[in-house]
Amino acid sequence: MSTSARVRADACPGVFATHDAADGPLARVRLPGGAITADQLRSLADAADDLGDGALHLTSRGNVQLRGVTRPGLAGRLAAAGLLPSPSHERVRNILASPLSDTAQKLAPALDEALCAVPELAELPGRFLFALDGGQGDVAGEGADVCWRDGAVLLAGEDTGLRVTAEHAVETLISVARAFLRTRGTAWRISELADTEPLLKGIPGEQAEPRKFEVHPGLPIGPIGDATGVAPVFGRLTSAQARKIAKAGNAVVTPWRSILVLGVLEADPGLITDPGAPSLGISACVGRPGCAKSLADVRADAARVGRTPRVHFAGCARRCGKPAREHVDVLATEDGYLVDGAFVPVGELAETLATLAEKGTQ
Repeated sequence: MSTSARVRADACPGVFATHDAADGPLARVRLPGGAITADQLRSLADAADDLGDGALHLTSRGNVQLRGVTRPGLAGRLAAAGLLPSPSHERVRNILASPLSDTAQKLAPALDEALCAVPELAELPGRFLFALDGGQGDVAGEGADVCWRDGAVLLAGEDTGLRVTAEHAVETLISVARAFLRTRGTAWRISELADTEPLLKGIPGEQAEPRKFEVHPGLPIGPIGDATGVAPVFGRLTSAQARKIAKAGNAVVTPWRSILVLGVLEADPGLITDPGAPSLGISACVGRPGCAKSLADVRADAARVGRTPRVHFAGCARRCGKPAREHVDVLATEDGYLVDGAFVPVGELAETLATLAEKGTQ
């Protein structure tokens, strides 16, 4: 999108600026790097029960949303839990970090602290996204504006050739963000800029030949050493499930609507731990009745299909929550769905997706 197309203010929701959904105000809580302590997770579960709809909704940026927040007091609870360190910067604390990289996970809180320490960076668009990839190639493929990938600096997913050490990763990303603010015009994302060279001006580092990195998005599901990768169905984590995870220990929320549980987890049928589970390939926006713009109860329809390729169900053309990686686009219409642009009646949806899955394995 050209910068001239950005004629309205960025309206990404936060804690203080909620989104008025059909099921009530929606508040987005940023979790830089996805890291959350057991106590913080319990605090969010309590807030979901006391103030919202009783669930934590995981997002495609590794954050958490509370829906139906019709009672006051959320900001105070988050501040007390250490989840709102800077009210002025709360909507711009958008930081992805490789869940399984010690380096990336250590850099994420340092980047968050540095971001909140620069007053003007509170003016970043709420969609501006940082990423710290430890070399796994997981979060580097998630559409970040600026990403440090084990030394390489990427802008809008493209390698710039600039190489900086982990020691200088935070200052490099902050420098790019400050330069973006000075030059962005009406752009919300770095991908909208015609010239990105000024963003790197003056940043020390070595220059290498830009390369095309492979990406491997996703968190392994099931046992991972002493931890466990789990996925709540459609990214909806009930308050009871959140407390079970908190009982196991700290956790990392990922941009793939999964959770790395850093401890021994008590079994729960609503938490997917089988890497072969068919539903792992399905994501969906909230749909009806939570969203007034949705043309269908997409989650109910998605739950009725069996084996599928990687698909995303969307209730309207905004396609909220669609994954960055390749997927089949399933878009609701008034009387059925468009599957990658071809109309399919609801009754034939399961068969159509199963056929696509079969073709994908041949």
